[in-house]
Parts: sequence; C-alpha cells; structure tokens
Amino acid sequence: MSIVKINALTVPAEQREVLEQRFASRAGSVEGSDGFEWFELLRPVEGTDQYLVYTRWRSEEDFQAWMEGPMKAAHQGGGAAGGPAGGPAGGERPKPAASGSSVWSFEVVQQAAPKKA
Repeated sequence: MSIVKINALTVPAEQREVLEQRFASRAGSVEGSDGFEWFELLRPVEGTDQYLVYTRWRSEEDFQAWMEGPMKAAHQGGGAAGGPAGGPAGGERPKPAASGSSVWSFEVVQQAAPKKA
C-alpha cells in the first residue's frame, strides 16, 4: 500500500496568504513525479496555526527520489515569488512563510472510497 507524508507547517496569521499563494504558484510541480498519488494543502479552521501539507506516494523510495530531485531543485531555486528564477528581484530568496515545520510519515494500512451508485 501507499505511504503518506504530512508536513505540519506553523504559519503566523499574517503569513497565511503568502503561504497559500506560494503553493498555488507551484501547481503541477509534483504531479508528474513517479510514484506521486495525491496532494492536499489543508488550512486550519480553528484552534491551531498549523497548515498540513498532505502527499501520498506509491512507496518511500518514490518519495525520497522526489525529495532528492525535483523538490530539492525547486527549493534551491528560491520558489515562486516574483523575480527571475522564481525568486524576488535582486536574486534574494523569499523569507519562509512558516515559522516551523515537522514531517509525519505513515503507511496506509486501510482505505475506502465512496460506493458507486
């Protein structure tokens, strides 16, 4: 079965829009990766300042290959933020929108989908 990676990002209220815009501008960057199955960015509704970045992968090896290849290259390029190569004008990298991050790993042991009518 698949594996799930959840990145819990602590995001101050004044950085929420910045974080969401950065994820919106990265659309398509993971979808073509071998073994990628699903992505969701979850906005907190109440009681926390943590966003959850949910990805599901065919295997740990597929996730690691993405981490060492496309993800690493994207983050070294500065991300999407307005200037050349995705960074701000002057070549500076944008400040992180999150003030903290932790990654949780899970194996999918059961799953269900809606019944077809």
